[in-house]
Amino acid sequence: MTAHAPSPRPLASDAHDVIRVRGARENNLRGISLDLPKRRLTVFTGVSGSGKSSLVFGTIAAESQRMINETYSSFVQGFMPSLSRPDVDDLQGLTTAIIVDQERMGANVRSTVGTVTDAGAYLRTLFSALAAPHVGGPGAYSFNVPSVTASGAMTVQKGARTIAEKTTFSRVGGMCPRCEGMGEVSDVDLAELYDEDKSLDEGPFTIPNYAAGGWYVKIFASSGFFPSDKPIRTFTTRQLHDFLYKEPTKVRIDGVNMTYEGLIPKIQKSMLSKDRDSMQPHVRAFVDRAVKFIVCPDCDGTRLAEHARSSRIDGLSIADATALQITDLAAWVESLRALHTGPTVSPLLTNLSALLDSFVRIGLGYLSLDRPSGTLSGGEAQRTKMIRHLGSALTDITYVFDEPTIGLHPHDIATMNQLLLALRDKGNTVLVVEHKPETIAIADHVVDLGPRAGSHGGQLQYEGDVVGLRASGTLTGRHLDQRVTLKEQPRRATGALEIRGADQHNLRAVDVDIPLGVLTVITGVAGSGKSSLIHGSLPRDADVTVVDQGAIRGSRRSNPATYTGLLDPIRKAFAKANGVKPGLFSNNSEGACPVCRGARVIYTELGFMETVSTVCEECQGRRFQAAVLEYTLGSPEEGGAKSIADVLEMSVEQALAFFTARSSRVPAAATVLGRLDEVGLGYLTIGQPLTTLSGGERQRLKLATHMGATSGILVLDEPTNGLHLADVGTLLALLDRLVESGMTVIVIEHHQAVMAHADWLVDLGPGAGVDGGRVVFEGTPAQLVAEASTLTGEHLARYLRGGARG
Repeated sequence: MTAHAPSPRPLASDAHDVIRVRGARENNLRGISLDLPKRRLTVFTGVSGSGKSSLVFGTIAAESQRMINETYSSFVQGFMPSLSRPDVDDLQGLTTAIIVDQERMGANVRSTVGTVTDAGAYLRTLFSALAAPHVGGPGAYSFNVPSVTASGAMTVQKGARTIAEKTTFSRVGGMCPRCEGMGEVSDVDLAELYDEDKSLDEGPFTIPNYAAGGWYVKIFASSGFFPSDKPIRTFTTRQLHDFLYKEPTKVRIDGVNMTYEGLIPKIQKSMLSKDRDSMQPHVRAFVDRAVKFIVCPDCDGTRLAEHARSSRIDGLSIADATALQITDLAAWVESLRALHTGPTVSPLLTNLSALLDSFVRIGLGYLSLDRPSGTLSGGEAQRTKMIRHLGSALTDITYVFDEPTIGLHPHDIATMNQLLLALRDKGNTVLVVEHKPETIAIADHVVDLGPRAGSHGGQLQYEGDVVGLRASGTLTGRHLDQRVTLKEQPRRATGALEIRGADQHNLRAVDVDIPLGVLTVITGVAGSGKSSLIHGSLPRDADVTVVDQGAIRGSRRSNPATYTGLLDPIRKAFAKANGVKPGLFSNNSEGACPVCRGARVIYTELGFMETVSTVCEECQGRRFQAAVLEYTLGSPEEGGAKSIADVLEMSVEQALAFFTARSSRVPAAATVLGRLDEVGLGYLTIGQPLTTLSGGERQRLKLATHMGATSGILVLDEPTNGLHLADVGTLLALLDRLVESGMTVIVIEHHQAVMAHADWLVDLGPGAGVDGGRVVFEGTPAQLVAEASTLTGEHLARYLRGGARG
């Protein structure tokens, strides 16, 4: 008989089953205190700007990461980002936090889906082991590794003697030598670079930063390789070659040693080697005008050298494998597992197969490993980051997700929900910021913040289970089961925008007519071809304005006031009221604080320790000189006279009230502020740095700048991203007003409420990738629901019946 040991007595450590938050005041949070259960799925709800991200990301996750960073040495911390302690009284029970956000992956031209995951490394190792002919190690199949050969002398110390020995070194890389692993080569239109009828002294260049009298032009004019006073068209063959293509050569100009280089290699290094999306707008416009990128004729766009393309496994090269849709690649790898069971290759194939299966499970099976990572949407990027955690053996981790359902068709949300539950069931704490009812319904615990946004939010409205949320009477609880009804009388089109033979990416020679003068919604599962149809196939001569969720370019000094042009009439109003120059009221100009130069904070480099940012002591974070803050606008009777710093700290709602008051009335500013309020950004602080805005907020900010238009075609890409259920109705009313003003509105969207409200639907599919790219339905939402012949139709019908209830 086996004796059983007595059950261990309870330990104090067993009581640590919650994350305790006490007095959280980050951003607009109003001293929130709550207990979050560990090893459970907690969903945070509330309108945009209610404080969800401030609580989850800015407080809980930020403090976890800060404390982990403090365990490293000071030397290592010097290479890490500076993290300040969040504004909270106490945090207990924290575990290691892993943030899986929507930040798009870097747009580096050498970065692909294969390189940002382990899939590319696995595949290169597989080919180095099995491919024939054998051409080298994994690096021989990498388009980021060039082939190099070197020779020289090596000194070896042997006892008291030093012996010089000849040696050679070679490395076989997979990079195509012609395009250097880019897949494209550039063809420059010389006529767009300069006016050949002008001399260098006359300033012939049409290149950004090559203005007449500038240093770049002076180097060319004073190089001595060609005359500077004669038109370029009169240059001899040798002179023209030196002007355009001469290799770097030392020259002396005005007593200074300089390096002269031909015009073409010079602009290739300074402009063309950069990723297009990272260029300044005027440089990007020049590159688009002057440079044509064509597929590399040597590697046919595969980025790989000949030896890498000729080495094959069962007739498939690594270029062929990375070009396959991941679902097809997974099937091919699985077939190899049956053939190769040896101890060397079998574990590699098993790991690669499991990784590719994770892509399929997470709804990204339509991608290919050679897809540039910069082309992934925010939702695709978030799911790609999630892949590395699905097979992790770690437990008791806190996973933090920012709207993981973004970019997902209702058909795919169920799969995402299963993955979130799987992470929880492994013993992890899962915190999710989310608006979709389908994901809120699976929560073990719900935290609802509000009641509204900005200064009207930051309070705990409800904490408990989903059943209690529905009965709570909060804004989220009231809207959780509300449904938008189908339009009884859809608008009639005033014409049609014809798309013929669209074949970009996975589109299969699509012919479709987009009706004009109405609200058209483009639907379909992720990867079905929606973006390819609208962004890549609309006629070039169409009057189209695209408002997407991409980053708004600008420094940390940029804010909604500067981006929308709102600050210009405000500065003029302050200048007129006080009899001074408008430049005084710019934190980038004369009125800026001399210490922080209008940046509000001082950044201090501490060498091997982390960089510290502190609020400027001179201006107390108000950006301006003390003398400038003496100038005010408005009267004490109507809310008080305000300085320019006071105005920049106002929310859109507060600023709108201020600039419509009699004593501080500025109609031009009120017009812009009214549009910002109309798109649901009333809670946003007008001086808030643009870098702190979410993707949905950026899109709505861009939309506000286009609201004055009364004609043309407006394209919106998933405008419901980041919107609370209560705000979707506001968005639909806004879309109606845009259409009624004379615009044609085309929306790429997954949200069923927007589908139901449309005048016309175009549904793509039936699946993703090679299984999509076809128009499977055109018509009104009522017709789609009646037919229920597509996945979109099925889910729209279920939505209208209230199918999101959990």
